[in-house]
Amino acid sequence: MAKLKLGVLISGRGSNLQSLIDACTNPDFPAEIVLVISNIPNVQGLERAQKASISTVTINHKDFESRDAFDQALDAALCEATVELVCLAGFMRIVTASFLEKWPHKVINIHPSLLPAFKGIHVHERVIEAGVKFSGCTVHRVVPEMDAGPIITQASVPVLDDDDADILAARILEKEHVIYPLAVRLIAEERKIG
Repeated sequence: MAKLKLGVLISGRGSNLQSLIDACTNPDFPAEIVLVISNIPNVQGLERAQKASISTVTINHKDFESRDAFDQALDAALCEATVELVCLAGFMRIVTASFLEKWPHKVINIHPSLLPAFKGIHVHERVIEAGVKFSGCTVHRVVPEMDAGPIITQASVPVLDDDDADILAARILEKEHVIYPLAVRLIAEERKIG
């Protein structure tokens, strides 16, 4: 069975991208990254992909007059690379409903909280402020409503009394690097069964 072809969308340093690159180096891993797209030029994630000999393209959202025009450019690049699953990995743009219609159930995201709690941004600060004892991360399918799609997998970490947002973020990021490749594996293996 051919490997599931991934397109990874990034906006920054690409640490979750790196976890996917590392997973894909295992011959038994049922997916491969065929394209990495960044909406911001010259970010570290692009260097990570290039170092791994993965095709990259920068599609700067500032070059487009509308969100739809930007999303059409994303769609065209993904289709040209014959991508089958789109992985958002620190991609700091909300994709439009029209983009999701073109990619039904084929866009996943990693979010640094135990969804459905703490959707959106500034998650770690809000977690600490709320006084909860556990946080974590979630890989979910992307739907038009932000951070509301079906959950694929989650991992939890304790929130410690002396945590600040950066310390908590680092603890959660370690788990993100474990569960994102796991979620991709689950989807790829489900495709083999289905």
